[in-house]
Amino acid sequence: MRPLQRCPVRCRLMPLSNRAAFKADGFVVFEHSDVVARWAAAAKVTADQIKDDPEMQRQWLRHDQTWFVGVDALPNLADGSIKGAPLSGPWDELVEPPKTWHPAQLSIVYPGYPGRDPDESEAAHRFRIKRCAAHVDGLLPEGPNRRRFLREPHAFIMGLPLDHAQASPLVVWPGSHHVMGAAFREAVGVQDIGDVDLTDIYQAARRSVFETIDPVDVLAAPGQAILLHRHMVHGVRPWDPHSSESERKVAYFRPRFDDLADWLANES
Repeated sequence: MRPLQRCPVRCRLMPLSNRAAFKADGFVVFEHSDVVARWAAAAKVTADQIKDDPEMQRQWLRHDQTWFVGVDALPNLADGSIKGAPLSGPWDELVEPPKTWHPAQLSIVYPGYPGRDPDESEAAHRFRIKRCAAHVDGLLPEGPNRRRFLREPHAFIMGLPLDHAQASPLVVWPGSHHVMGAAFREAVGVQDIGDVDLTDIYQAARRSVFETIDPVDVLAAPGQAILLHRHMVHGVRPWDPHSSESERKVAYFRPRFDDLADWLANES
């Protein structure tokens, strides 16, 4: 697999169509949409109230208070709308929207990210810094040995920026969804994927991604949307110490398949 340059996605000299880019690279950044911008503006008002709530801070601040995790913290309605602003956008052409949208994650990164929590190992903290905590969503660690199993079969990942900050951007390894998906399918075979310990194959495939693909910073602003393939290796770059920005806010949707087998399929 050809390595890609370490640069924002907007630097591609010969842009692919959204569908071709999503298939080849596993992600796409959509152009500005007024409808999406209205949703982001409405969501930001609510997000600012949530992040300042002391109880929400106690629940969701991690990594020495440099990341507000905010899982399901944004109270959008089941149709995705918030404060009367509908959730609709160009992603409908590439993925099937769920019948019901879950409350979005409100992810807020602050200066100094990633700080280190007292219970975080040195190795885990170092990985968060050097590899941007690169991961595939939905593989949850279980038991004392933290073996990983598919427990959250996301159909796709969609990020909606709520501000213009760029100090600690989303990072992706373009094309990594091909590597990871093939490894998962080979490991599972005819077994029920929910019963398969994916830890070793996941870590080996991710090492292959690190060795063959250069990461790309994904930059987007309110009114745009970021769509990631469910098998994409992605993470968050450490905060730029030279930045004067105060925070970076993104709302993330991760609708789930009803059937675990759909997550494993080769289709986008």
